[in-house]
Amino acid sequence: MATVHLRIGDLVWGKLGRYPPWPGKIVSPPKDLKKPRGKKCHFVKFFGTEDHAWIKVEQLKPYHAHKEEMIKINKGKRFQQAVDAVEDFLKKAKGKEQNSDGKGDLKGKKTPSKPLKILEEDDDDLSALKDPSEKPVKDDPHFHHFLLSQSEKPASSMEPISKRLKIIEEDTGSTSIQAADSTAINGSITPTDKRIGFLGLGLMGSGIVSNLLKMGHVVTVWNRTAEKCDLFIQEGARLGRTPAEVASICDITFSCVSDPKAARDLVLGPSGVLQGIRPGKCYIEMSTVDPETITELSQVITSRGGRFLEAPVAGSQQLSNDGMLVILAAGDRTVYEDCSSCFQAMGKTSFFLGEAGNAARMMLILNMVQGSFMATVAEGLTLAQATGQSQQTFLDILCQGQMASTFVDQKCQNILQGNFKPDYYLKHIQKDLRLAISMGDMANHPTPMAAAANEVYKRAKALDQSDNDISAVYRAYIH
Repeated sequence: MATVHLRIGDLVWGKLGRYPPWPGKIVSPPKDLKKPRGKKCHFVKFFGTEDHAWIKVEQLKPYHAHKEEMIKINKGKRFQQAVDAVEDFLKKAKGKEQNSDGKGDLKGKKTPSKPLKILEEDDDDLSALKDPSEKPVKDDPHFHHFLLSQSEKPASSMEPISKRLKIIEEDTGSTSIQAADSTAINGSITPTDKRIGFLGLGLMGSGIVSNLLKMGHVVTVWNRTAEKCDLFIQEGARLGRTPAEVASICDITFSCVSDPKAARDLVLGPSGVLQGIRPGKCYIEMSTVDPETITELSQVITSRGGRFLEAPVAGSQQLSNDGMLVILAAGDRTVYEDCSSCFQAMGKTSFFLGEAGNAARMMLILNMVQGSFMATVAEGLTLAQATGQSQQTFLDILCQGQMASTFVDQKCQNILQGNFKPDYYLKHIQKDLRLAISMGDMANHPTPMAAAANEVYKRAKALDQSDNDISAVYRAYIH
């Protein structure tokens, strides 16, 4: 195929993973920013977001030659704003043709540079991007491309550009979908001035609170094991003595605990949230529980004049730490809107699903699928071993096909290495399977795959795997 020549200063369309091509400009990277090894790529500044990323050369196209094509296939307000920003840039550049703009060129001058070729070839293995001297990057393969926000220091602050390019048109129906757009001026979040409370500092809650604090929110924390609060106090959080106290002094209180009983106890128990609820106070239940628990909590909170929202999160400890969770919300829409900056800090996307209970239903369905899938993959690995096949080869083949994902690769590699450090507790996915099966029973809907997977997880729990990662379900097949 024909070779395309690009150089610093050229306008391009850059495609990042599954996200739409976005207009940008090839610029010189900061001197202390390492170029990903094993990839031919350019450092691109994206219009409309002020984000930067290393983009593989085969994912770049000249701006002018493909402008009409891209405008036809891409829609959305943010996309149009980015295109408008390019046109404004071109107008200003046209008036300064005799002068150096000094913005994107290596030395601030329009001096010729050796053109780099864009080769039309298949992608290399994404693992080639990993540099052993650097910190681990995000879990999703689409996140192996880095961005550098213009407002942050080059060497220390990197996060996935996909978080800022996520675009979903809002549905005006009863089950609307809204993107939690984390891009504000210069790529930062403007934190709410409301006082935030957070109850529960487990695998998920710890990462959520850390990101709330990093983005400038005023947060008061409480945890059943008080020592877990110490680190967050050092990071600027305030300490609440009881759930009731946190709810009484904060405008918005989140909770993220292990199961329906813990969620109920937190609200209804001694010194519980209900004792601190006053008219106008907001309570957001982020735990993965059944719809009946959500209905009960919603009723008791609103009976005191409080406002209620459920917002369970899809993701893992790593995604929680990275602020890349997916938030499923339902209940009071005004509370959802009041939590906008919080959801932007903790997640890449949020969905509003209508009345309370809908988010619990959706989350249980998602976790049912994930748990069943993990059990099936583990079954495949053990069957490969039992029939004399290489487990690593099985994984290599699996990761080259349609089921390839970071989830499969990471979990299987951990299994082969015997690493079951929890990213999502096995006992929690078994709880979710049990709740999903019960939900199916109430709807008179069969869930035979989930039921089979549930039995395997129960076997793993009997083998003392409860506090290991969900991938430890593998051990149920080998004992």
